[in-house]
Amino acid sequence: MASYFENDSDTLVSDALQGFALAHADLLTLDPDHGFLLARDTAPVRRVALLSGGGAGHEPMHAGYVGRGMLDAACPGRIFASPHNRQIYEASLAAARPAGVLHIVKNYTGDRINFGIAAERLAHRGVRCASVLVDDDLASDSDEISSGRRGTGGTVLIEKILGAAADTGAGLDDLQRLGNRLAARCRTLAVASGAHTSPVLGEPAFHLGPDEIEYGVGIHGERARHTAEKSSLGPLVERMTSELLTALAPEPGCALVVLVNGLGAVTPLELYAVHGELVRVLGARGLSVSRCLVGDYATALDMRGFSLTLLVADPSDLPHYDAPVHTAALRW
Repeated sequence: MASYFENDSDTLVSDALQGFALAHADLLTLDPDHGFLLARDTAPVRRVALLSGGGAGHEPMHAGYVGRGMLDAACPGRIFASPHNRQIYEASLAAARPAGVLHIVKNYTGDRINFGIAAERLAHRGVRCASVLVDDDLASDSDEISSGRRGTGGTVLIEKILGAAADTGAGLDDLQRLGNRLAARCRTLAVASGAHTSPVLGEPAFHLGPDEIEYGVGIHGERARHTAEKSSLGPLVERMTSELLTALAPEPGCALVVLVNGLGAVTPLELYAVHGELVRVLGARGLSVSRCLVGDYATALDMRGFSLTLLVADPSDLPHYDAPVHTAALRW
């Protein structure tokens, strides 16, 4: 039975937020009453604020992306739970720029409901608000799932590109169109050989045999539609990449931005091996990687797994991806 280092399971998130704000006081502030993080320094020409949020347990997403070049504010909820609509509303008011605020929302029912209520309240205050829905999870692309594809690791790439576009002074409608285009050309697939540990129970959320993997796992520990036999890395990455390419149908010579993302308990050694296999598979199909991120960027507590994200970008998106960024988790 595993346990978390904590004062209490009910205060783990709030304690972590206080520590995070202290560690990165040069970048952001914490509103202790409403539990949101606000950037201290964003581009003066930015006319639209960018705000995202979701359940805790996915660190560094989203708190780690608050700062110059990315988010103006982030609203972490409880572990694997949506932030409250009041939290989103107050953060939006604090962050809003003259041309309004753009919400970047992962496609989960609670997130959509609470961000939607906050947007309605903002409209009553005369604050312009629009949203981009990120629904990149290929494993949940099924007619059997009424809510549609889940939002996962692709959120990080979309926030990065949107942040740089906002820093050019782009308006709310233009940013929403850009975000929608990026979301439509982004897909993610995740696998795991071990579940995350429940903070409440101190036990794995599900159990797998030594020769099994969960193929298509969700970042909240959602089980896949089927459990697969574990294979060596090459065939596994080949299968995952092939399914992503089938969904996206990129043309040879396109600009591919990739994210090889650890879900919490996979080592950097393994993730770089995954990236090498991904590049090999893409190369065999006449495709190359234009930009890449390798590491833990959207985790699921201590899940032993990884996700692959492919974003088919326009050439005009690459300067936005390359633009300077200075946040706790991403900077160049």
